[in-house]
Amino acid sequence: MELTFPVIDFSKLNGEEGAAAMEMIKDACENWGFFQLVNHGISHELMETVERLTKEHYRKCMEQRFKEMVASKGLEAVQSEINDMDWESTFFLRHLPESNMSEIPDLEEDYRKVMKEFAVELEKLAEQLLDLLCENLGLEPGYLKKVFYGSKGPTFGTKVSNYPPCPKPDLIKGLRAHTDAGGIILLFQDDKVSGLQLLKDGQWIDVPPMKHSIVINLGDQLEVITNGKYKSVMHRVIAQTDGTRMSIASFYNPGSDAVIYPAPALLEKEADKSQVYPKFVFEDYMKLYAGLKFQAKEPRFEAMKTVESAVNLGPIATV
Repeated sequence: MELTFPVIDFSKLNGEEGAAAMEMIKDACENWGFFQLVNHGISHELMETVERLTKEHYRKCMEQRFKEMVASKGLEAVQSEINDMDWESTFFLRHLPESNMSEIPDLEEDYRKVMKEFAVELEKLAEQLLDLLCENLGLEPGYLKKVFYGSKGPTFGTKVSNYPPCPKPDLIKGLRAHTDAGGIILLFQDDKVSGLQLLKDGQWIDVPPMKHSIVINLGDQLEVITNGKYKSVMHRVIAQTDGTRMSIASFYNPGSDAVIYPAPALLEKEADKSQVYPKFVFEDYMKLYAGLKFQAKEPRFEAMKTVESAVNLGPIATV
């Protein structure tokens, strides 16, 4: 059976097809952990400018560095599988709680400006999506945003990646398989060069490149908050032999001191009331994740349970 990757027309949410679109989002969250949004309200012109300037920046500032790294490690000639690195060239931008854009070297003013503008749009979209998830889950409006808030608001940042042509894509992954640690991820990916795949029912499935779309996927924190109703899903990038793939992934995550735990309202609905997932401070999870990113997520959740029993967290302020 040919599986069709879920594509959701965001503009239909407010019309008569709204209920069907919500149902598609619900199904995607429960069965895929991923979906693709079209007509999401971010202007095509802005996206095209972001893409053009990202590709220019890569050619000007990063391509040569990547080639030198490959040459210094002798990667063109590898004969066996490489499991400790990824075939990607990346840099990170932080937007919230405070921006680090002014500190990133080599970013030209117009690129910085457009990435700021893009981040504002993505942040709005992330918050709209979190509210739609609340609605689908039967949680009070704003619940997820509140849980993510911590004392300083959410953590929001963007990983800008380029995946250059790779001579041995069977031996070196563009990005090794992993689940994302955080909350909700919004990806603007190349519409010509593919490579992103997710694991569904034991099979790797391509996430099709689509012009002007935003790919959404759910991170480990949403799996915990929904007590496993929604799942974060393993995904990877296969490097291609021709063409450089651009990937701009923005992570809308809990604040570092936010306390994450299964939503009590969801636990009440479950026949078996035993809480499956742990309760922890987001920053502690991130410290653990840093060393275990490319491994299964279940042992991470188990490890957080032992931390939880050692630290009895006080009641959460919900204001």
